Amino acid sequence: MIDARTGTEPGTVREGEPRLTVVSGPSGVGKSSVITELRKQAPEIYFSVSATTRAPRAGEVEGEQYHFVDDAEFRRMVDEGEMLEHAQYAGNYYGTPRGPVQRALAAGRPAVLEIELQGARQVRRAMPEAQLVMLLPPSWEMLVDRLTGRGTEPDDVVQRRLEVARNELAAEPEFDTAVVNSDVQVAASELVRLIAGCRS
Repeated sequence: MIDARTGTEPGTVREGEPRLTVVSGPSGVGKSSVITELRKQAPEIYFSVSATTRAPRAGEVEGEQYHFVDDAEFRRMVDEGEMLEHAQYAGNYYGTPRGPVQRALAAGRPAVLEIELQGARQVRRAMPEAQLVMLLPPSWEMLVDRLTGRGTEPDDVVQRRLEVARNELAAEPEFDTAVVNSDVQVAASELVRLIAGCRS
């Protein structure tokens, strides 16, 4: 297995500094499943933990799912440049703290951030050296099936989701590269190679 810290098989050395890799893609493409598999394949990677102003849900642990902060602390972090990106959703704020990512990179660990398109654009502005990877569905039809498969939502809600997905996929040229998620393990393995600086 390729080591994401070195980009080589164990026992060899690769020159180059670790960097932040941003993984983005439309709803329904399987980002969470691929990131879960990536964690298994490359546990040495630092996975960024977002900060949020929403209250913890049952079973959530501070520092694992999120860093939970109040509105005043979140605003302070934004005002003092401590966030790589931030956004408001459903009345709460979410953002990526800059410090832990920078400390991981300084310690020689590559870092990964899973985020939506608008956040990826903010990270690009804040950290131009970051690598942006778009996760793609095998086909538009398969993405439609995943977004409409439950059949429990009104047509107008489904159509809005599909329109958002179209807009997100149209942003692919803004990204450094793309990975097609036709198989979760294969997609995660390709991410390991990209994070390591390899092109296959």
